Amino acid sequence: MSECDVPDTEWVTVMATIEPAGRRTTSFGHAPFTVDDLLEFPDDGNRYELFDGSLLVSPSPTPPHQRIIRRLEQILDDALPYEMEPLSTVNLRVSVKDFYIPDLVVVHEKSVERVGLMFSPRDLLLVVEVCSPSTMKQDEGLKAVAYAQAGIPSYWRIEPDEGPALYVYELEGDRYEPPVVHKAGAVARMALPVAVEFDPAVLCVRR
Repeated sequence: MSECDVPDTEWVTVMATIEPAGRRTTSFGHAPFTVDDLLEFPDDGNRYELFDGSLLVSPSPTPPHQRIIRRLEQILDDALPYEMEPLSTVNLRVSVKDFYIPDLVVVHEKSVERVGLMFSPRDLLLVVEVCSPSTMKQDEGLKAVAYAQAGIPSYWRIEPDEGPALYVYELEGDRYEPPVVHKAGAVARMALPVAVEFDPAVLCVRR
C-alpha cells in the first residue's frame, strides 16, 4: 500500500427503500430517514449521510485521507480571493431526505457568516470527495449525480490509489460533463471556481 492509499474500511450503506413498500428497519429505526432523524443520532464519531432516505455510514477519515484534504485546503486557500473560502467536512442539506458531508467545499465568505448548522447547494461553488476502494461507486456515481442535480457548479473527485488522480467535473445543465482526469506527475490547471494549478502528487506528501 502506498502512502496515499486509503484502506477499504470506510463505508457501510444501510439502504432504504427504492420502492415505497420495501421499508427496512435498522438499529436507528425505520428507513427511509430524514435530516431531522439524523439530528437524533448519537455523536459516536461516525459520519451519517442520506441519499433519498438511504443511510450512508462511514467512520472518521483515515490519516492519509485527512492529509489529502488538508493539503488541498491549503492549496485552495492560497489561490482563492478573499471573498471565497475552503471548508472541510461541512453539513450540506439538499432536501428533507438528502444530506451529505463533503470532504471539502468552497463557499462564498458571506455564506460562512450567514449559515447556521447546514449549507444549502446554492452556497457551494465546489465540492470535493476523496475516495477509498469502498467509496468509489458512491463518489463516482451516486454523489456525482446528486451534486449535479443539486446544481453545484464543480465537483472534484480524488482517487488516492491512482497516484493520486484528480477527476474534475463541470456542470452542464442538470448533469456533469464527463470528467477531465489529471494524473500525478503533471500539473493540473483548473479555471473554476478560480484559476488554480498544482500537481496532484503533492496531495499525498507533507508540505
